[in-house]
Amino acid sequence: MVLVGLFVLFLIHASVVGSQPASSSPHPPGEQSPLGTDNLSFPWSRIRLPRYIIPLHYHLFLHPNLTSLRFTGSVHIQIDVQNNTNWVVLHSKGLHISKATILDQNLAHLSDQVLPVLHNPSHEQIGIFSPRVLSSGQKYFLYIEFGAELTAGFYGFYKSTYRTSAGETRILASTHFEPTSARMAFPCFDEPSFKANFSVKIRRSSQFISLSNMPIVKTVEVNGGLLEDQFAASVKMSTYLVAFVICDFKSVTAPTSSGVQVSIYAAPEKWPQTHYALEVAVKMLDFYEEYFNIRYPLPKQDLIAIPDFQSGAMENWGLTTYRETSLLFDPLTSSISDKMWVTMVIGHELAHQWFGNLVTMEWWNDIWLNEGFARYMEYISVEATYPELKVEEYLLHTCFAAVGYDSLNSSRPISCPAENPTHIREMFDTVSYDKGACVLHMLRHFLSNDVFQRGIVRYLRKHSYRNAHNQDLWDSLANTCSEEDFTSGKHCYSSSQAHKNSYLFAGEHLDLTVMMNTWTLQKGVPLVTVTRDGTHLRLRQDRFLRTVLPSDPLWATLQKGYLWHIPLTYKTAASSVVHRHLMTTHTDSVHIGEAVSWVKVNSDMTGYYVVHYENGGWDEMAKLLRENHTALSYKDRTHLIHNAFQLVTAGYLPLNEALDLIGYLQLETHTVPLLEGLGYLEAFYRLVKRRDDVDLVHSLGMYILRFFRGVIDQQTWSDEGSMTERRLRSELLSLACHLNDPPCLDQARQCFKDWLQSNGSVNLPTDVAETVYSFGAQDDHGWDSLFHAYNTSLFAAQKDKILFALTSTKDTNKLQRLLDLGLEGKVIRSQDLSGLILTMARNPHGHHLAWNFVKKHWNTLVQKLQLGSVCIRNIIIGTTGQFSSPEEFTEVQMFFESIKDQASQLRATQVALDNVRKNVLWVQRNLKTLKNWLIEKMKDS
Repeated sequence: MVLVGLFVLFLIHASVVGSQPASSSPHPPGEQSPLGTDNLSFPWSRIRLPRYIIPLHYHLFLHPNLTSLRFTGSVHIQIDVQNNTNWVVLHSKGLHISKATILDQNLAHLSDQVLPVLHNPSHEQIGIFSPRVLSSGQKYFLYIEFGAELTAGFYGFYKSTYRTSAGETRILASTHFEPTSARMAFPCFDEPSFKANFSVKIRRSSQFISLSNMPIVKTVEVNGGLLEDQFAASVKMSTYLVAFVICDFKSVTAPTSSGVQVSIYAAPEKWPQTHYALEVAVKMLDFYEEYFNIRYPLPKQDLIAIPDFQSGAMENWGLTTYRETSLLFDPLTSSISDKMWVTMVIGHELAHQWFGNLVTMEWWNDIWLNEGFARYMEYISVEATYPELKVEEYLLHTCFAAVGYDSLNSSRPISCPAENPTHIREMFDTVSYDKGACVLHMLRHFLSNDVFQRGIVRYLRKHSYRNAHNQDLWDSLANTCSEEDFTSGKHCYSSSQAHKNSYLFAGEHLDLTVMMNTWTLQKGVPLVTVTRDGTHLRLRQDRFLRTVLPSDPLWATLQKGYLWHIPLTYKTAASSVVHRHLMTTHTDSVHIGEAVSWVKVNSDMTGYYVVHYENGGWDEMAKLLRENHTALSYKDRTHLIHNAFQLVTAGYLPLNEALDLIGYLQLETHTVPLLEGLGYLEAFYRLVKRRDDVDLVHSLGMYILRFFRGVIDQQTWSDEGSMTERRLRSELLSLACHLNDPPCLDQARQCFKDWLQSNGSVNLPTDVAETVYSFGAQDDHGWDSLFHAYNTSLFAAQKDKILFALTSTKDTNKLQRLLDLGLEGKVIRSQDLSGLILTMARNPHGHHLAWNFVKKHWNTLVQKLQLGSVCIRNIIIGTTGQFSSPEEFTEVQMFFESIKDQASQLRATQVALDNVRKNVLWVQRNLKTLKNWLIEKMKDS
């Protein structure tokens, strides 16, 4: 019996290509007559592929034609069959399959017929039928010829262009496969657990070069003067990490200390902007080899700036691809923030060469094992290699972003189901990246740096070239294997050894798996409420929610079933010692030993939880900040400010108390808490400005300028100073000009005038360039001059600053023109469309324009940017994020209802509604308080 039906749950009607009618000719022994195509139905009903055929090695040939914008190719896949079957099911999307055959281990064809290829487009799968049974335990070769157009978007094998300074448009072809787009470039088993080796050949014209994951071992001339590059066989890896680029770029190269050749590629005229990235990449690879104690396994690492690129970068093994702003750095036009961004993105992608590439999550539900680690390693690597950048100051904001998302009811667990491509794309979000990083940060401080580092090295070594789950990480971190035990192949961890393997925390036994499951398998962030009771702290944990107030009957329902194992830390007025306690119950008590004037819980925000101080506790914190703020670290001061305003939104703290808390900021000298407090005041200003309350807008703007007058006046219009000083300057002067501060406007006017008179040849101080451009964009001549500069600039960072400025105009005709150009995708690239819409939505004069544009062009946006992508998510959340009235909430609901077939697949629509609901509640509860508080403050001044 032919075992076609072994895996069939139900039959799917499918289209057939490359098939021939049944033949009446005799067939070799053991081969059944081919079935007529009318009798064949697709043999597999699930989204995920069957596990009974395992790919071992792909021999991939590609010939892209950059004139016709098409490519042809073939793939020869060695497969291991683990159950008898007549079918091979694999992925293919948008490819024309012209031929499919199956060969045995001796490369003999199993059939003299062209094999039927059935398509199931809804699952992006093809099924290839073999009349002869493929036998369990045997290896075969699957050979497929195919072709397609280079795609016009950002996924699969796609076309990109750049323009030279002479106005010539040049074409290149590049790939982006993560998460599910390798199937758009060649037929493959496109799931992360199907790791295999890849041998790639690329045919090209002589004016181009080709790059792939591995080095070229041979180039031969073929018919018509074409060249064929043959690349070395890759290490074992997932399909989403395969990459190839055909371009005419130039490069700069240097070796690491272990001999890895690192090269940075960019368009020829942008080659001078590659040198900083080379320095960073070499340093980073050296650092990671030492930190992980595992050699980078490939002979080379290429980093290439692709002109059209949707995300920030992609970690393809040996050929990492980047948006130009993520890789190129020009000291004359790139700011200190641009430098930080380039450094961190390179750190992120090179961390992936171990976390993600060497060890890959089993399935996309655990993508945080890739992205959370890479995000966290950004901070560890940059702190080690570029300490002057003060990267640790940014980690707080990463965790604040995670708390903001995670305190909405529409959040999700770190590890949660994701099956279809849209759901998988949505997994690349704040939870996977930022919450994942912050939970790892908490765990590192909980276990100690040394234990954490040894544990992740064990994890990487044990699972190298394989796939892993959450549990594998917890086992490695709780495991006491020595290096010798590991290298001898032993697996030391067992539950019976738990008392040896776990680490003591405040004298308590630790079951790491149980603890960490509370952080990865349930959504949300805990709120720890602290009450002083003599020499004890009374503790209570709840789920922290900003969309439902504690007085709401729904609040109790949303609390049910939530409990975290929280590694609490705290300091007291008595000493600088950090005390520790593991809270595993809803209520708890800690003896602090003596009467002290203050207790600060969650030291340096190493823990992922919000803290509320009841019964006058916030008054104690405010008093401490007023009288002796340096008794707390800058991180603790920043954490207090953040928690206070979050608690206002959640209904635990009156707004006036949070505003009084930041009254001490006139004494503050550290950038991070200053910007945290300023950020909340700016957010309130933007919110009330959209509500057209002229008096309130004026009062709040005047208060901010008066309150921060001293620190604003200290700023210079230059690029001098430390990373921290430059960051403060950039933020403060931007806000001061936005608030129409006369001295700021005068200086911006003079700088812009000088820039105009030089025809753009004078380089503005990079840290204030965006502020100067934004001032200049407010009149017609300035706007037109900036638009011309945007068109001609060769510097991606400068173009970003100019585009931001162009969106700040009050002229709605100009704003509409920008949106139309973004949709067209020529002058303003499609990759920048979502950012354009977001920055315009921040402009009170462009907010409703941007929202109406999204509603009108929704289907086009989805077609360009893909449903579930980070761009679509940002557009949905960003254009609705400032709505704060019940009428606007209803309008958003109605739009989502009108696109419910798509909206129902997106978590982002629920996040957007939660955000608007949160804003409506905030205005209802706090707007009057803000007005009254300002009246009192303006009287005092």
